[in-house]
Amino acid sequence: MALYFGRDALKILKGTVFYDSLEDLFQKIKATIPPESIKFLKNVEQSLKVGPKPYKPYSHLKKHIELINDAVINKRVIEILYYTISRKKETNRKVEPYKLWFLDGTFYMIGYCKWIKEIRVFAVDRIKTLALTDETFEVPDDFSIDNFMRSSFGAFHGKPEKIKILFSADIAEYIKEKIWHQSQKLYDTPDGSVLFEADVACTKDFKAWIMSWGSNAIVLEPEEFRNEIQTETIEMIASYSNGMEPLEKTLTA
Repeated sequence: MALYFGRDALKILKGTVFYDSLEDLFQKIKATIPPESIKFLKNVEQSLKVGPKPYKPYSHLKKHIELINDAVINKRVIEILYYTISRKKETNRKVEPYKLWFLDGTFYMIGYCKWIKEIRVFAVDRIKTLALTDETFEVPDDFSIDNFMRSSFGAFHGKPEKIKILFSADIAEYIKEKIWHQSQKLYDTPDGSVLFEADVACTKDFKAWIMSWGSNAIVLEPEEFRNEIQTETIEMIASYSNGMEPLEKTLTA
């Protein structure tokens, strides 16, 4: 399966129309390639292991994904009941689906929400109900998913801001090994730390990334975002300082 590049690579798509289509395509390709190529691919399978990130099972949402895919291809408006985690509320919406987007093990739908009159990103697993309508639409000529998500650091979309983060000397080499965002610029400092600059939306994804480095990452700009990280850190300290008694009461309640 998967032309011997490892079953794990496509396991995250299992139960969706994309897995079935790719599996069928790979089987057709496999039937047409010469024996020496099959041998090469088998050798690759033995030497290469693709390690997937955590992912969500989507077999129970197979119908939703098929309907969204059909709506994207045929440019049909859909009606959805969507659950927003931040507000813990369900809302009925009409959406013009522009694209299905798969990122870090999660399916998202990018489309124009006719309720709030903006292009938004919807997590497919938070769509409670979905129905195709007879209403059609056209994707704007100037829409580009790459441009739309240019400032994003993950799935969340927002207005880009000029950010500056100082990473300590302990992890500076690791930071310099990767391209974390296409707009990034890195500057070495005399003490071995590295200054990270980028034009990024200060979303939950970006915040989580910064905090994952603990005390090795200090936000310098923008000030409002720096204060937000500082507040979060103080709340974390308070949570740990309160001891285990409140937690034990919660777990045994």
